[in-house]
Amino acid sequence: MLEDTIVAISTPVGWGGLGVVRLSGKRSLPVAKKIFRPKKKGAKIPGRRPLLGNLFDFEQKEFFEEAFLTWHPQPHTYTREDMVEISCHGSPVILEQVVRLAIKAGARHAHPGEFTLRAYLNGRIDILQAEAVNDLIRAVSYKQAKISFHQLEGRLSGQISSLRDQVLHLLSQIEARIEFPEERLRTSTERTARTLENLIQSIIKLIDSYDLGKALTEGITLAITGLANVGKSTLFNSLLEKDRAIVTPHPGTTRDYLSEKMEFKDSVFTLIDMAGLGKPLHPVEKEGIKRGKRLASQADGILLLLDISRKESSEDFRLIDMFKDKKTILLFNKIDLPQKMNTEEVKNRAKSISTLEISALKGTNLGKLKATIHALFIPDLEKDQDIIFHMREKLILEEILAFLVEGQHLLEQGYSEEVYVEEFRKTIPLIGRLTGEIRSDDIINDIFNRFCVGK
Repeated sequence: MLEDTIVAISTPVGWGGLGVVRLSGKRSLPVAKKIFRPKKKGAKIPGRRPLLGNLFDFEQKEFFEEAFLTWHPQPHTYTREDMVEISCHGSPVILEQVVRLAIKAGARHAHPGEFTLRAYLNGRIDILQAEAVNDLIRAVSYKQAKISFHQLEGRLSGQISSLRDQVLHLLSQIEARIEFPEERLRTSTERTARTLENLIQSIIKLIDSYDLGKALTEGITLAITGLANVGKSTLFNSLLEKDRAIVTPHPGTTRDYLSEKMEFKDSVFTLIDMAGLGKPLHPVEKEGIKRGKRLASQADGILLLLDISRKESSEDFRLIDMFKDKKTILLFNKIDLPQKMNTEEVKNRAKSISTLEISALKGTNLGKLKATIHALFIPDLEKDQDIIFHMREKLILEEILAFLVEGQHLLEQGYSEEVYVEEFRKTIPLIGRLTGEIRSDDIINDIFNRFCVGK
């Protein structure tokens, strides 16, 4: 596969001022020469400098576009292969014609992510950096883009490399003591325990960062729930700052659910407006309530609305008990109306839940609500802290952690070095899988199939 020269459009599908076609492989320049003619007759194609010319249809024997060609000789390229980029007007028709002619001239159409795959296979980047490339392209917030850029630069890879070095150093110390007991290479149990604890805490910190990574990439799902006519749809519209849901004074207006994204402080939240969780007045509403309960159980968090202009009820308390084990914000809504609810009694019943008084209709305290949502669901990011975005990384780190914790238990229980050192050894191939040094075709295919063609 690496012997082929590949070609693809690298700019997004659609019309634009500029479009780029990229080639990579040994025959990149010979293929490009068949479809590109310099403006200056006989001009040589320089390395790493754009050259103005025309695109040539060698089948029809005619020019069809003006373009710049830039040749990047290996190994100092994205793929560590010879690469050519042809920049012309961003017409899909022109770009597709360039690709078609390149294929006729001996190239092959690139698979999704194949340029980055070649960068990985040729040793330019590791698998963590390859994932960061796709994360950067698909970033949904500026904060995620910045973190992905640092990971592409190798910061997360450096931390994992440091983790491996620490484990190897620990192994070498213990194994030297086992292999050469006569040399009295005494390894302090206390020192081993300290090193091990530091390793464990570093890994736990990375694993815990996945929640923030998920929030930045996929968004946090918040279900807006409560009894009928407490103002769920009004809050939904107010947070989105647009009339997305139908609002009427009649109970049961919302019988299905609506879902929309909201951005706040570089984070993405998916809000779900659903049917009121009370007694249904109609079979359709009954189905809506059933779906609402399922969505609420699957959501990352709950915005539970109570109507402060009503007397508290057993149904209110039932909902509080239903969601007390999830991340929930209890909202006393309609503070613009005369208060009938005993909020202190309700707060006593919801001791572990954050509470806030709002008016979804008037917009009162909605800024505070957004800040409360962010504080509860988005952990603070320490300066230069690495985070992980992918479940693959989290699962491997959890496996590494399990072996280190088991080794720690064996050490604390007084087992010999020969016993607990085996647990440490098991982490080395896992670290190799994490960075891609130990390759798995299934994992590689899964990662690069998520890329767009042309990257």
